[in-house]
Amino acid sequence: MTLIHDLAGEGPSTVLLLHSGVCDRRMWDGQFHALAEAGHRVVRCDLRGYGDTPIDAPHTHAEDVRALLDEIGADRAAVVGSSFGGEVALEFAALHPERVCALALLCSGAPGHEPSEELRAWGARERDLLIAGDIDAAVELNVDTWLGPGAGPEVRALVRAMQRHIFDVQLPVPEEHAPVDAGVTAEDLPRIGAPALVVSGAHDVPDFRALAEDLARLLPAARHERLDWAGHLPALERPAETAALLTAFLAETGVPGAAVR
Repeated sequence: MTLIHDLAGEGPSTVLLLHSGVCDRRMWDGQFHALAEAGHRVVRCDLRGYGDTPIDAPHTHAEDVRALLDEIGADRAAVVGSSFGGEVALEFAALHPERVCALALLCSGAPGHEPSEELRAWGARERDLLIAGDIDAAVELNVDTWLGPGAGPEVRALVRAMQRHIFDVQLPVPEEHAPVDAGVTAEDLPRIGAPALVVSGAHDVPDFRALAEDLARLLPAARHERLDWAGHLPALERPAETAALLTAFLAETGVPGAAVR
């Protein structure tokens, strides 16, 4: 099955946008066309169980990404991942390093990360709300946790709608259709040689701030940029600034077609 996706631009390079675990491809509205206007061919997709892509079989997100790039005829791509999408990007880059020319990781997860006590407590709270059938409260827990203080009401409403749709799609799915572990661990990450921008938000939860520091050490060609204004979803919190950050990074790394605007 091909992931539902959108394409924009006709540049010589492909930029793939992978959404966070509380969003779908709509989270990239502020960067999708900006990157195309900077000279890139841009693809954004819904991973299985998000947005318009259903879950219909066991799957590995990284291999779904590979199949999508095959489908659109992209031998290599610069991969931009937000949170969970960053973890998928790392798994894909570890499994297929020859297909990744650059990585931008926004408040990224990472394979094999052991959550802190604080994050486990948050997960337990979400699970209890879902078991109790209080979907609305579980949605609000996610909105309050993952958006920084600068996120306005329209952004909060969009994340609320995306997260609610995720629950509606994923909760009824039988266990046998759950994602399959890609088998990538932290020990595999140092073999990812592509230039990498690792972004963290000053208002993000501690796990992800620490992960950014770890990834900047583990990835051989990485640099870490801390955004003083950001929570966990900078692409939504300040879309234009995030688009400029990504465009500049692609230009710096020599990804064909990039031009700082």
